[in-house]
Amino acid sequence: MRYIGLDVGRDFAHAAVVEGTGSARKLGRLRMGEELAAFAATLGPDDAVALEASGNTWALVELLGRHAGRVVVSNPLRTRAIADAKRKTDDIDAATLAELLAADYLPAVWIPDEATRRLRRIVAHRAGLVRDRTATRNRVSAILGRRLVRSPLSDPFGSRGRAWLAALELPPDERLALDSALRLNAVLDAEVDLADRAIATALIDDPRVRHLLTIPGIGLVTAAGILAVVGDIGRFPRPAKLVSYLGLDPQVRQSGDRPAHPGHISRAGQAHARGLVTEAAHAAVRAPGPLATSFLRLRARRGGGIAIVAVARKLAVLVWHLLTKDEDYRDARPDLVRAKQRALGRLAGRATARTRPSHRGATGSSHDQGRARLRGGDDPHHPALRHAIDRVQLDDTPVPGA
Repeated sequence: MRYIGLDVGRDFAHAAVVEGTGSARKLGRLRMGEELAAFAATLGPDDAVALEASGNTWALVELLGRHAGRVVVSNPLRTRAIADAKRKTDDIDAATLAELLAADYLPAVWIPDEATRRLRRIVAHRAGLVRDRTATRNRVSAILGRRLVRSPLSDPFGSRGRAWLAALELPPDERLALDSALRLNAVLDAEVDLADRAIATALIDDPRVRHLLTIPGIGLVTAAGILAVVGDIGRFPRPAKLVSYLGLDPQVRQSGDRPAHPGHISRAGQAHARGLVTEAAHAAVRAPGPLATSFLRLRARRGGGIAIVAVARKLAVLVWHLLTKDEDYRDARPDLVRAKQRALGRLAGRATARTRPSHRGATGSSHDQGRARLRGGDDPHHPALRHAIDRVQLDDTPVPGA
């Protein structure tokens, strides 16, 4: 059995190997591309390979997994033998990975499947576009601030807002910067929409999304971000594990005879997913229901910030239960859920009709026809039926004014 450690960089990978119970020996430096592929082809089912998580990890995992018996991805934040080493070179790091793998003492991370990796890339792409769009809009706000101008509209980037910005009198240099930012914003809006469509197309048939959309405050983007980070919910044996994975669990300090003191949340794990869940909590507390009630009760005692984080934690627990038990949220509002599902269908290019139209306050011919169809009766405005009704009226009742 051979245990191989790879210290991966952008252009090169340094390799070391432990054979049997011996010590690690250096295998040399491998150039990314054909040289690394040729090395992977020499591996066999009795070889185990370890590498640290980095930007190109999953492509290497796919390449090495075709030949090696086992591929382990190490969590660099928990590989303290490398992170805290006083002597740190690429060759030493590769040898340390090989030795830790041989001793079965390597903190490994979960390796997602190809569908999850693809979803992660799309979600990360959209997040980058949103960051760029936010920076562009901040430049517009900075221009208005320099000119002591305040937008009279709540959304200066909507159709009315863009018209107001186009008519605004500015010096030539500021007008140049403003028009450039507005053009970039239009391009980024279109790109974000394309990313949303790609996410919807990837998840339209995923039952997990249908379950998550029943939770107040969670839409398509939040559901996609959660699924991209979580992947297989079965790897979390209980809700507290998912809460900890998202970094929403409180840190606890305790020493000696002093009682345990809970502190701020750990903020471990993926910050983007944690931010999405927190944003969903802000939206969830605006809708009547158990989450809003819990938020109001806790806000009165501890303040709004702590209350929102507590709701975000409840959402994470709720996500675990719905995905594990394969069921919808029991306190979901059917009208909101249908609206989310219709929006998902539109983005994915699937037209979805209203299953039960609302008739509150509706009048007129089309309203009467719809009510007749729902009752299973006839249309009162059909010409034949209207003629029969008129004949009955003429035969049995006097015509007014006659």
